[in-house]
Amino acid sequence: MQVDSLVSKRFNGLCLALTLTVASLTAHADQLADVKKAGELVVGTELQFAPFDFTDNGKQKGLNAELFDQLGKELGVKVKFIDLPWPSVLPGLEAKKFDMVAGPIIVTQARKERYHFMLPIAEATVALMAGAGDNSISKPQDIAGKAVGAGKGSAQLEELKTFAATLPEKVTIREYIDNNQAYADLAAKRIVAVANSLPNISYVAAERSKAFKVIQPPFGKKSYFAYLGRKDDDANSLIAALDAGLLKMHDDGRLAALQKKWLGAEMDVPKADFTPAW
Repeated sequence: MQVDSLVSKRFNGLCLALTLTVASLTAHADQLADVKKAGELVVGTELQFAPFDFTDNGKQKGLNAELFDQLGKELGVKVKFIDLPWPSVLPGLEAKKFDMVAGPIIVTQARKERYHFMLPIAEATVALMAGAGDNSISKPQDIAGKAVGAGKGSAQLEELKTFAATLPEKVTIREYIDNNQAYADLAAKRIVAVANSLPNISYVAAERSKAFKVIQPPFGKKSYFAYLGRKDDDANSLIAALDAGLLKMHDDGRLAALQKKWLGAEMDVPKADFTPAW
């Protein structure tokens, strides 16, 4: 009787464990099913990050809008964007106010441990933009002893801090809620440069060539931009489905066309998981 009871308890325990495992996998698989059932993929972003996301005459423009439109078609759903100040975007994702974050965001090892990234969609190496007529800034090291801006809570800010610490004179680093505020201060000469990823500042400098110039070479480590979801949804198929759509866009040239249109050139980005440089 004691042996039968012990076997019964172990059997019941095994059944419970299997039930919980199946339930866990089913719960994780629900996000893609829920998105398709709702017919809508909800994406958090900040519309102050040209050329990826910005507004023009009140309408959303940029690479994100067009790329997610294509991904939505691959999934058979519409895409809804929620515009928030950048410091609120990742907390909003963790609070499950939306399914994905557009950004895009620089992929770092620390972020990979916290979030589930899609495959990269563009290069993101950090560089500097200075005033077009400022001859005192011709290389990254020239910011020593001067004031420079970057986005609050951004990976570009952290890369700037790391670089500034290597210079012989202290760099005054000012943090901005959105990039347009930083660009306004640069135009007003309240700072001498803005640190941001090369595609972003290249776009701004091209649009406003009389006001800004890009300082070459970039000072940051080679890095990439990607969209992301919650880490607790790691086992579900939503990001896998989005990645499958993105790989189709790689293969048929749609991604390269969007890169050329919005970033000025086709970019070689990883098509599989990779180890970030930082």
